[in-house]
Amino acid sequence: MRGGRPVRVGEALGHWLDKARLGSRLELAQAVERWAGAVGPQIAAVTRAELVNAYGTLWVRVISSAWANELSLMTPRILAQLNRGAGRGGQIREIRWLTGDLAAPERR
Repeated sequence: MRGGRPVRVGEALGHWLDKARLGSRLELAQAVERWAGAVGPQIAAVTRAELVNAYGTLWVRVISSAWANELSLMTPRILAQLNRGAGRGGQIREIRWLTGDLAAPERR
């Protein structure tokens, strides 16, 4: 309760995230979920967004070095599409391409 009145869970959580300064980190992390929609089915089939760090770097696993090379050339377009609609705190600044098996995420 705030000021003697009940508040919605979403409002309380939003207030806590702002107070803890975690709102922008949460926005950044949502880029992993937006990945497939941003790049489309062809690229999504050969990639997997894995994680985002606090500096706005998105790490993406790619099925082969040939695809990684092709996608590195497309990075500016992919960044623009991925950041469309994201809040200022949720802007991805860089994509790092990692080659490897897409079947199982690596343990970190």
